[in-house]
Amino acid sequence: QVQLVESGGGSVQAGGSLRLSCVASGATYSSQCMGWFRQAPGKEREGVAAIFTRGGSTYYADSVKGRFTISRDNAKNTLYLQMNSLQPEDTAMYYCAADLGSPPVAPLLGYEYNYWGQGTQVTVSS
Repeated sequence: QVQLVESGGGSVQAGGSLRLSCVASGATYSSQCMGWFRQAPGKEREGVAAIFTRGGSTYYADSVKGRFTISRDNAKNTLYLQMNSLQPEDTAMYYCAADLGSPPVAPLLGYEYNYWGQGTQVTVSS
């Protein structure tokens, strides 16, 4: 079992920055990949960024490339999402997810992940 707890969300103005954190506990040693997803009201869940445990390869949605950075601190079992140049369209609930199965083929698709956090709200005003 893996437990994921997100934090760091909040309200910012357009152009601002936030850093989300996700602390993982449990069988994190078997995690193949971890990712950040978001869901805005009335919209489908969207994969934002993902990072592989082995090798550290990263993947980003086109909408956030160049603005968001995913990273992890294995010693602290913590996943981060640094979000810069935030825009109103980034407003959503952000979720951390972990894949403990086979390495994901499509790391930005939610079905690849076994465990999910409760989410942290990000609101960007214009």
